[in-house]
Amino acid sequence: MAQALRPNTAGGLFATDGKPHPLQDTLLAVTLVLGVTSFITAMFHHLHLLSSWTGLVGILTGAYGQWISVTTRERFGLILGLGASAVGFFLGMAHGGLFGGIG
Repeated sequence: MAQALRPNTAGGLFATDGKPHPLQDTLLAVTLVLGVTSFITAMFHHLHLLSSWTGLVGILTGAYGQWISVTTRERFGLILGLGASAVGFFLGMAHGGLFGGIG
């Protein structure tokens, strides 16, 4: 028996299933903000505490967001935030680390 096909009106990379996902959208926004903050502050050596901590938290929120994500739009944004968080985290670690080079 032939199934009726619905036209893909949304299309593209940012397609959504039409349902609200408040937790996933919140994790997406938090991961993007933390990633941008970590990435930008990693360019300044004296802000290594901020870049390393925001990068670490961004990596954790992004990983959890990836685990529970539902749509491609969410996964795409989370990957961007995860990448920026990771770069900021690693540069922050190279500039002094999470605790300011104590030890």
